[in-house]
Amino acid sequence: MADTVREIERKYEVPDGGRLPDLTGAAGVAEVVDRGTATLDATYYDTADQRLAAHGVTLRRRTGGGDAGWHLKLPAGPDARDEIRAPLSDTLPAELAALVRSRVRDAELVPLVRLLSERDVRHLVDAHGALLAELSADRVTARRLTPEPGEPVRWTEVEVELAPGGDPALLDALESHLTRGGVRRAAAASKLARALAETADPAGAEEKAGAKAGAEAGAAAGATAGDTVLDYVRAQIAAVVALDPAVRLDAPDAVHRMRVATRRLRSAFRSFRKVLDRAATDPLADELKWLAGELGIDRDREVLTARLEERLRELPDDLRAGPVAARLSAWARERRGGTRDRLLGVLDGDRCLALLNALDALSADPPLRPAAARPPEDVLVEAVERDYRRLAALVTTALAAPPGQDRDLAMHEARKEAKRARYAAEAARPALGRPAKAFADLMTGLQDLLGDHQDSCVARRALRELAEQAHAAGESAFAFGVMYGREEALAARREAELPALWAEASREKHRAALRRRPRRPASRR
Repeated sequence: MADTVREIERKYEVPDGGRLPDLTGAAGVAEVVDRGTATLDATYYDTADQRLAAHGVTLRRRTGGGDAGWHLKLPAGPDARDEIRAPLSDTLPAELAALVRSRVRDAELVPLVRLLSERDVRHLVDAHGALLAELSADRVTARRLTPEPGEPVRWTEVEVELAPGGDPALLDALESHLTRGGVRRAAAASKLARALAETADPAGAEEKAGAKAGAEAGAAAGATAGDTVLDYVRAQIAAVVALDPAVRLDAPDAVHRMRVATRRLRSAFRSFRKVLDRAATDPLADELKWLAGELGIDRDREVLTARLEERLRELPDDLRAGPVAARLSAWARERRGGTRDRLLGVLDGDRCLALLNALDALSADPPLRPAAARPPEDVLVEAVERDYRRLAALVTTALAAPPGQDRDLAMHEARKEAKRARYAAEAARPALGRPAKAFADLMTGLQDLLGDHQDSCVARRALRELAEQAHAAGESAFAFGVMYGREEALAARREAELPALWAEASREKHRAALRRRPRRPASRR
């Protein structure tokens, strides 16, 4: 069984002949306790083209120390990584293999680098003996194993890892003492990154440096509409890939965030069809819609259940006739049946793998149309305004529809279009600046109102179902009727609020601001 630990740490380099300063008295450190020396032997695994390393992910099998076993480290923010640990075995545990699948795909994992470390461990404790942080000084010997064994490289490195639940501000305070003592922040994010850099083939390193310089030169020359759209598309593809392990680990909000990334991609393909050829993107959009639907099974259930529970908490005790809470809990359990196992099966399936490969192929060789070479301001404003016009038509229909099912459906369609317009404006923000952000904020407000209305429609259907179940079981359905009435009143309020909100969102000045061209730096001759 794998365990997950959040690591918050910083790495430092010690110059030749340098010594670590005494941290006693620094940032609340009352004592530095020597915890002895450990010998660590770690083999790092990756694909031959280093897909894990490219994403800042490390996978190793390590012996020695107090946590021998398999360790997978995933980026989790500045100075932070989530380390998933599994017991020591000869082969990679299946649960860790699943967590790297979105990045590895069908490629083979091979031993990439071997690191031997002699680690001196010290505990930094406060006046009560409580652990504040662990300081480790590692004398590292690294040898590349793939494609062929190379010559070893050696260096000394210091890690300062915050104790579980500690305040990250402590790392800042300790760093000031370390740097005054001549220690400096490590240039590499991990030991593996440094080992790969220092054992790299010189010809390959020069080629990568040249490609990077070329990309930077192209960016300096001025971005095109294609550059802006592709940056956004690639960011969403990266999010889908990176969130796969979080979904598998059942991390908070991971399913929702992954679903949003798929929706942003679909919206980008539709909004920017003058930049990306729809003959290539339409099949991908269909597959993304399928994946979003699979992700939504759990998410929609969770949102609906939380809303109904909130409505139940709002009811006074004297209106809770019958076993209302028990009926709602049983209903929610019935709807939960096996959806998580189904989602994991989807992520492990060939169809999802094929989608990820197709997205990578589009990113590597994008199907650009002629408009992609135009200035981004021209093309992106057209796309945002096109989405706005579709939204305006749908809102007009919703406002004209009589109360009831026709209006509910029209408002639901308008909500989806408001979301697309918002996503288009967010994608255009790097080129259009503040006006794009302001327009996206307006669309977000509109989307929230329409979304709350739609959630109320869904909640009322569920409450009707619950009332029918209660009645059939001989229970009072009164409480569900009261909850239904409150949801109906909320929906009516949202309908009444829509005209004023739309009047503000549809003002010409907001779109006029998008058309104003930002000042560009004068070119040097």
